[in-house]
Amino acid sequence: MLKLIFVIIGVLITLLGVIMIYDARKLTQKLFGFGDQNEATAGMKILGFVIAIVGALMIFFQM
Repeated sequence: MLKLIFVIIGVLITLLGVIMIYDARKLTQKLFGFGDQNEATAGMKILGFVIAIVGALMIFFQM
């Protein structure tokens, strides 16, 4: 049962990371108000990638 909970949490974390990658431009426009959105978008995509990798590793090591 605990294994299933960790897999579900891993899937949700991976989903959050993928959403951050694909909607980075919209999220930076909504959350941040400073001028250079290209750097903020790149940072958001990198952070989303790292979060997706962490979630995928959680799923991988629970199997």
